[in-house]
Amino acid sequence: MSVIRVGDARLPTAHGVFRIVSYRADDGHEHVAMVEGDPSGSGVLTRLHSECLTGDVLGSRKCDCGDQLSHALRSISDSDGGVVVYLRGHEGRGIGIANKIKAYELQDAGLDTVDANTAQGLPVDARQYDVAAAILVDLGVESVRLMSNNPAKVAGLSEHGVRVDELVPVVVPVHPETEQYLRTKVDRLGHVDVL
Repeated sequence: MSVIRVGDARLPTAHGVFRIVSYRADDGHEHVAMVEGDPSGSGVLTRLHSECLTGDVLGSRKCDCGDQLSHALRSISDSDGGVVVYLRGHEGRGIGIANKIKAYELQDAGLDTVDANTAQGLPVDARQYDVAAAILVDLGVESVRLMSNNPAKVAGLSEHGVRVDELVPVVVPVHPETEQYLRTKVDRLGHVDVL
């Protein structure tokens, strides 16, 4: 997968001042990287963040995505810098917003997040990390300290030539509405247990 850098601008945010770099990829999506400091080199604090309209924008408590994004931006701002790669097309672990809302409906009826996808005939997780790797390479990143609870992201980056030096767990507040969702990710998807 290849990416083309489109824009690079200063972006002041509630978490600090970042560079926002936009990319157009062969996957038909446009992605961005939020960068603080010089990302070239090894051991760069990095988050691969999957697009999540309900969590990132609407503040949903059915997931921890918005809290994880804020945590990552704050952590990078408070450290020596780093990168958040915001991956479009990853909504609902890659099934899209409409199917994700249907999965929510199935979860309301008693299924967990894994079974809600498979009940629709969809994969549990359809995300790929080749675009994220291409963006990191374009930024000069050689290896990362990956802020994630998901070991599949480590494998995805490694498969595409970006070395992961360390998996840095993301610990955010657990709300009553997110507890079962997080437990399912630990028990059924092998995520780091941060509960």
